[in-house]
Amino acid sequence: MDTRNLLLAVVASMIIVFGWQFIFPAPQAPRPQQTAQQGATPDATGATAPGSTAPGVPGTTSSPGVPGAAPATSALAAPRDRATVLADTPRVKIAAPEVTGSIALKGARLDDVRLVNHRQTVDPNSPSVVLLSPEGAPQPYFAEYGWAAAGVKVPTPDSVWTADAQTLTPSQPVTLSWDNGEGLTFRLRYEIDEHFMFTITQSVENASDAPATVYPFGLVKRVGKPKTDGLFILHEGPIALIGESLKEFDYDEVKDKPEQKFKTRGGWIGITDKYWMATLVPDQNQEIDAVYRGSYPSDATARFQVDYTAPGQTVAPGATVRNSGRLYAGAKIVDTIEAYQEKFAITKFDLVIDWGWLFFLTKPMFHVLDWLYGIIGNFGLAIMALTVMVKLVFFPLANKSYQAMSKMKALTPEMQRLRERYGDDKQKLNQEMMGLYKREKVNPAAGCLPILVQIPVFFALYKTLYVTIEMRHAPFFGWIHDLSAPDPATILTLFGFVPWDVPVMLNFVNIGIWPLIMGITMFLQQKLNPTPADPIQAKIFLFMPIVFTFILAPFAAGLVIYWAWNNTLSILQQYVIMRRMHVKVGGGVDAGAPSPLVGAKTSGGGNKKIKVKAKKPKPEAKPDAKPDTQPKA
Repeated sequence: MDTRNLLLAVVASMIIVFGWQFIFPAPQAPRPQQTAQQGATPDATGATAPGSTAPGVPGTTSSPGVPGAAPATSALAAPRDRATVLADTPRVKIAAPEVTGSIALKGARLDDVRLVNHRQTVDPNSPSVVLLSPEGAPQPYFAEYGWAAAGVKVPTPDSVWTADAQTLTPSQPVTLSWDNGEGLTFRLRYEIDEHFMFTITQSVENASDAPATVYPFGLVKRVGKPKTDGLFILHEGPIALIGESLKEFDYDEVKDKPEQKFKTRGGWIGITDKYWMATLVPDQNQEIDAVYRGSYPSDATARFQVDYTAPGQTVAPGATVRNSGRLYAGAKIVDTIEAYQEKFAITKFDLVIDWGWLFFLTKPMFHVLDWLYGIIGNFGLAIMALTVMVKLVFFPLANKSYQAMSKMKALTPEMQRLRERYGDDKQKLNQEMMGLYKREKVNPAAGCLPILVQIPVFFALYKTLYVTIEMRHAPFFGWIHDLSAPDPATILTLFGFVPWDVPVMLNFVNIGIWPLIMGITMFLQQKLNPTPADPIQAKIFLFMPIVFTFILAPFAAGLVIYWAWNNTLSILQQYVIMRRMHVKVGGGVDAGAPSPLVGAKTSGGGNKKIKVKAKKPKPEAKPDAKPDTQPKA
């Protein structure tokens, strides 16, 4: 079997499998209706109160315990309207350039965060993205800071705090205070910068006559499994940097491991979505106990929590102790995260973005794209410019490969004659083919190099388009308003002229304009390639452009544009090389042109033939004939 064709088939199979997992992710279990609350608990989300004094409560090994996820038997109240829930409790407003929302004075929770510059759809008038929501609203998701202690009365989720200001801004921090009535005053000082980073300073002042030991903690809790894309190329869920190692936990892991504990110095721990995250960043010089835990009675009632506990602090009479940490609650913007990593010396904070195994390609590719965008002002044009840069880098390699493919193309007539002569003898045909390749010094596998080079670039670009928020809602031209989404001008909507909700079962055949362009360019490029020796393989490869058109149709428009533009550049490069070598598109060489092959002889029409000299047979003597004695004219 032709090595080149085998390799191409393997590559095609890999991409087909990859595309299949994208189009048909693992089915999600249906979300049952949330049941009414059965009995009151200290924390309506099912958490053990932070002030629990019983050692052994799920928490860290060195502290009395922090709020943990409820057991699977607990129930949730039916969710209410988010705005109604927010109005139930007094709040401190948050007003920052990129974040708005509020902090609940009951429980001192950061449970209301909206992202100002990010909309739910491409419509600039659509609602802003909601990141954090309070307990009692649909799918609560919040952050909380507090203290655990044994024998000391500490704030609980029901404690009502007082604030020294009504609004938290980058220029005005807010301090919340709570007095336990026994001589201890607990304070939480909230600060926010121009972007998404909150700084929380926890302090305890002791006005009593006895020392008290407290354990500062921070947590992020989520109720209800969120909707995810379900793809193996992207992690969504709890994530942590423990020591120097990145830990990624699937939401489903709590079914088998309801609690996982780690000790680390510094690092970070949080819950990440595709574009957003809520991540705790403790003091990087402090040793902490980190925990991921939860319960999973159903998708709707599942609880997920990440938390950390700092070392215990003993507050002497008349003294005050402090502990500081940070919370990133916002969009995963690459430049912003990298700036925080450098500014606050946060270990490997850039790994909150899932760059994947090809991070050495993916991350630089993003920075090049971002740089080109800064110059051009359009990410679609930046993708096309990046494609040209990649083609220039690999131009010498591609040139050699296309020259080899052109030589194969020149051999097409001779290969066809061999197939006609030895069509019924596959073994003999393969031997003759190998002999032809050896005689003409042609390597049939050399043409695979451009494809092999494209594969990591393709996946790296796909990863970049898929995981970076910078590509979200980035427009191109015409009907492409979001390069990270599929082409919306599809066949079943008459390319956008008759918009309607296409049934899910028809999505596979609902192809957009750019996937069609990509399929056409792929077909044209295939016509320039040598025809496979095996007729069955030839027919299979003939249908590959059609198959890939359907496979890539649901992919991000930016990726399809890259593939179509890359094909166009490859066609141009390959065609120029073929014309320079006088190789015809249909195979063979131009009449009267010098041969592009080494050591080959040409015959009429310019096609390759192997001439064999044979002796002419002697005429048979005629017995009655007389010798010709007449002189010749």
